[in-house]
Amino acid sequence: MSTSSNPLRDAQDRRLPRIAGPSGLVIFGVTGDLSRKKLMPAVYDLANRGLLPPGFSLIGFARRDWETEDFAQIVHDAVKEHARTPFREEVWQQLVQGCRFVQGDFDDDEAFETLKDTIQELDKAQGTGGNFAFYLSVPPKFFPTVVQQLKKHGLADQKEGSWRRAVIEKPFGHDLASAQELNRIVHEVFPAEAVFRIDHYLGKETVQNILALRFANTLFEPIWNRSYVDHVQITMAEDIGIGGRAGYYDGIGAARDVIQNHLLQLLALTAMEEPASFEADALVAEKTKVLGAVRLPKDLGRNTVRGQYAHGWQGGEEVVGYLEEDGIDPQSKTDTYAAIKLEIDNRRWAGVPFYLRTGKRLGRRVTEIAVVFKRAPHSPFDHTATEELGQNALVIRVQPDEGVTLRFGSKVPGTSMEVRDVSMDFAYGESFTESSPEAYERLILDVLLGDANLFPRLREVELSWEILDPIERYWDKHGKPASYQAGTWGPDEADEMLARDGRSWRRP
Repeated sequence: MSTSSNPLRDAQDRRLPRIAGPSGLVIFGVTGDLSRKKLMPAVYDLANRGLLPPGFSLIGFARRDWETEDFAQIVHDAVKEHARTPFREEVWQQLVQGCRFVQGDFDDDEAFETLKDTIQELDKAQGTGGNFAFYLSVPPKFFPTVVQQLKKHGLADQKEGSWRRAVIEKPFGHDLASAQELNRIVHEVFPAEAVFRIDHYLGKETVQNILALRFANTLFEPIWNRSYVDHVQITMAEDIGIGGRAGYYDGIGAARDVIQNHLLQLLALTAMEEPASFEADALVAEKTKVLGAVRLPKDLGRNTVRGQYAHGWQGGEEVVGYLEEDGIDPQSKTDTYAAIKLEIDNRRWAGVPFYLRTGKRLGRRVTEIAVVFKRAPHSPFDHTATEELGQNALVIRVQPDEGVTLRFGSKVPGTSMEVRDVSMDFAYGESFTESSPEAYERLILDVLLGDANLFPRLREVELSWEILDPIERYWDKHGKPASYQAGTWGPDEADEMLARDGRSWRRP
């Protein structure tokens, strides 16, 4: 029975989950880490939660010479190891009926014809209705080839009453020019509304909670402006090195890898005006206004810092520096740490600095947004009573222990009037019995539903490159990255950058 004909189902009932209609997913590069650890487990978790249609189909496309049975086994193992929800044999048996594998290179016409036949076969056997999303889990250099092959073999054609969509993983280019070229190639084949650029940070519950925190409460919005906010710090720290990603990472660096997408998206959500609704177009309109109002500091030498991790200790283990990692050129100037200061040229934020930082081999893995408020304009307490009082702050923790912390001053028990910082903490895990879905679960479901809310649009991607490109050009011409010891919180130069403004980095 279709959902529309169910007399007991009320479309307004929020408790009922959104369930994808007849559809399938084709994953290019299905043998990669992303596919094994994130995508295939997310598909299983969606099926396990009853959010996929009964005939859902999953097609893997890769160069490996596998049979469909081998592919089913690979998916099975990936699901058992990485799925968030418990393994249930009956869910697996239903899912595996729609699993197929197509072997071939990305420029192999015969393989794409086989893919076309496989899709038609699944349409008949599984009832997918001709609705397929193509997930490009491949290195960016292969995007144009795959997209043009989809066009050449008629796989991107939207037939009457059905849809075809393309999902692209970051990086969306490595500067503005390459991003525009990539977008031109993709949009020649797929219309703008059928292209989903995945930034998995936007699928995280806590990131969406920024919107709820700001716009569903009357508590924060009145002070969310230049009159009360001193500055904002957005941090994404990793405690790991580059691992086996030398080929991808060298030449890209921390700023292109993280600031251009994740951190500028978090800045946009933190700073944007209230959207008219939570429809995709209204959200994008407000985020685009903010990104368009971002201003770079005039002196990039004093207000940006790049670093590179050196040999050190992390988690009780000795680790090598970036230049000693396998496959890295000893002369490499690639940044593994980047910190930049930005301002937003609008009435709400004029004069409030936004400090963005990211790095590998830092003190611990954490992503957070800290909105730090101004000190009270007048303090009736004498200095000694408040020397341990910092600034009020609202800290939104995106990962790993998602939640919100509010820091404020409170009187210390006793006869003297001493005021000290205390924290009030809200943790997702303690307040809700339901565990947060993996980001990729939400994003894959949104692709199948055609809901573009959490996906950066073309103009957002271009504006982000317009912000970062001048910094990258400046770094290319001036000096080399500052060194910092693995396991610390980055180079001294980053501390000095904030100290010049009379501020300091938060220790997450």
